[in-house]
Amino acid sequence: MLARGTPLWLGLFPLGSIICGALYIMVRPSILVIILGFIFLVLGVILVLFFRDPDRDIGHGVVSPADGKVIKVEPRGGGWWFVSIFMNIHNVHVNRSPWKGRVLELIHRSGGHRPAFDKDSDHNEKVIIKLRTENGTWEVTQIAGAVARRIVPYVSTGQELAKGERFGLIRFGSRVDLLFRLPSGMRIIVEPGQKVRAGRTEIAESSRDLQRKGGRR
Repeated sequence: MLARGTPLWLGLFPLGSIICGALYIMVRPSILVIILGFIFLVLGVILVLFFRDPDRDIGHGVVSPADGKVIKVEPRGGGWWFVSIFMNIHNVHVNRSPWKGRVLELIHRSGGHRPAFDKDSDHNEKVIIKLRTENGTWEVTQIAGAVARRIVPYVSTGQELAKGERFGLIRFGSRVDLLFRLPSGMRIIVEPGQKVRAGRTEIAESSRDLQRKGGRR
């Protein structure tokens, strides 16, 4: 299943591979044509894997908005927390809502394209989604990286989002930040360096669910 926002030029790679194979069969040109066809095929497979959009069983509690590695977990006072996730090029790049709520605002800010793990990437191009929840207004920020040059939102102002619902795509390596207020009865269970999956991995969980699962995973 390919993600919404997958570029149409992706089809050129399998088409190029087919053309090269047909030419080799019909007219027997240089072996370089077969090599070129193989390159097209490999690139096509890589890009299809990048733009994949698998179905997910949605986790309990507050779920991760992105696939990747957690690079920052910080308390911000008053029950608010900040979590930052670096998405490598091999991760699924479709982002999902960490909690149910209504989209209050989408803010696009122009900027640079520093590597997403760089401290200066805070000034990169980004899209901020403000999500109104029963626990205040959360912010999910999609940040473009050195390779990622296109953020593709799926949502619009006023739209209701279920927990784990897809809300956008960032093409190639990038970063997603989440600023949220910890729901009552929950605690943070994610930590820097942890690998997470969008919609599936819990960032915060209730004590009852943790006990049911046998403690922290």
